[in-house]
Amino acid sequence: MTEAPRMSRRARGWAQTWAGVAAVLVLAEVAARTELVPSRYFPPMSRTFAELAGQLGEGAFWAAVGQTLQGWALGLGIAAAFAVPAGMILGTSVVRYRAFRVIIEFLRPIPSVALIPLAILVYGAGLESKVFLAAFAAFWPLLIQTLYGMQDVDPVAVDTARVFGLSRLERLTRVVLPGAVPYLATGLRISSSVSLILAVTAELVIGAPGLGREINAARVGGATELLYALIIVTGLLGWALNSGFATAERRVLHWHPAQRGAR
Repeated sequence: MTEAPRMSRRARGWAQTWAGVAAVLVLAEVAARTELVPSRYFPPMSRTFAELAGQLGEGAFWAAVGQTLQGWALGLGIAAAFAVPAGMILGTSVVRYRAFRVIIEFLRPIPSVALIPLAILVYGAGLESKVFLAAFAAFWPLLIQTLYGMQDVDPVAVDTARVFGLSRLERLTRVVLPGAVPYLATGLRISSSVSLILAVTAELVIGAPGLGREINAARVGGATELLYALIIVTGLLGWALNSGFATAERRVLHWHPAQRGAR
């Protein structure tokens, strides 16, 4: 496919996407203006975006955004630091995987919000609790994806590398890891979203500093325009982070057949 048709297809995709967004915003505006839904609880989008524009000039707003992103980044970083090595160790040995499979299947379904009382008891209501919850939640998707990546490597390729005299470390770095990179990239993208969700949840429930606490304060104060404006910001953050990881994934894995077909 030539560059011009490809750009045309991308332009059509963007136009369709933003047309859908605009249609939803217009419908929400009309519903609030006509009192189809009570404007007391669902203000018009024009007023919400006006409030959001006003918040962009406030230092407290950007401080809250930074605090949320700090919790997200620390949670995701800690999860990756533990999940990737653990997945590599367990995924390269059937014996080790079977030994820890029951423990993984027991811990993985535990909802992270169920650990909020424990987090408060151990770490208090500050940044540490937020990071703990975000890291716990983000750990499991990345661990599972790393396990799948390690186990999905072509055994013929591994055996061929062994026949050619490559050491275990060389087989890991030259054969196993390159084959597992697509799984790792997907795991990071999923864990990024999970980490952000838990960071905001901790701020809402525990009261840790960040956008979640500001949303709760706006709810208590009856500032509905500010409430919805901050909710929109959290959605935009999630969209931006996911898009960033997806773009990085396409660039790093440009050689992968799935990414070549998606472009």
